[in-house]
Amino acid sequence: MAEFIDENRDEFGVEPICTTVEVAPSTYYEFKSRPLSARAMRDAVMMPILLALFQANYSVYGVRKLWIAATRAWHDIGRDQVGRLMRQLDIQGVSRRRKVHTIIPDESATRPPDLVDRDFTADAPNQLWVSDLTYVPTWDEMGYVCFIVDAFSRRIVGWRVAAHMRTQMVLDALEMARWSRGTRLEGLVTHSDAGSQFTSIRYGERLDEIGAVPSIGSIGDSYDNALAESDVYWRLGLLMRGDASIDQR
Repeated sequence: MAEFIDENRDEFGVEPICTTVEVAPSTYYEFKSRPLSARAMRDAVMMPILLALFQANYSVYGVRKLWIAATRAWHDIGRDQVGRLMRQLDIQGVSRRRKVHTIIPDESATRPPDLVDRDFTADAPNQLWVSDLTYVPTWDEMGYVCFIVDAFSRRIVGWRVAAHMRTQMVLDALEMARWSRGTRLEGLVTHSDAGSQFTSIRYGERLDEIGAVPSIGSIGDSYDNALAESDVYWRLGLLMRGDASIDQR
């Protein structure tokens, strides 16, 4: 509030502003006359130091690296304080990780209806499968994962890791699921998001072969594929590390 009054006092005056915001003028003047706290004085010392270190390192350091640089320069400062002062200075590091989009819809493709409507329950196996795509950063490149979950047991019945997001990886995951559950699964609903892989002709034909029906989440619904985007991800991490126990849940 004091900062707001400072910014507008020349135009409107202190007393009219205080009357409008229902703050006593004496409170404002008392605050302004109060000596700086030890924290504020420490911040005032460290902010120009951090800014100089940031600029000396090509303005690319994030919180962790700037904190390390400050401690190596014999400045006694905590990592949280570095992060707080960086926000006050309006500076941030540069990330090498590119933004990855796994949902790339095909606007020209026919979109199946949403047969699930957020109800991710099943009375028996092979009634509802839920599919999704995600990515796993590696040292060499980005890895993409397609997985299929049986809504009844929450078990991952099919999955595929690839260096691309083409439809073939989805078909491979579906083939694994079909191999483990049977060649014909009449009445099975396979739910996914609106990614082009799940609206492709090849994917629809493969579902027809096993007697399954496609379902695509509704537009503008952030929970349209909530099952696949919840606890499945941490089990997927176990799967990537080779922990076979995830299939026993």
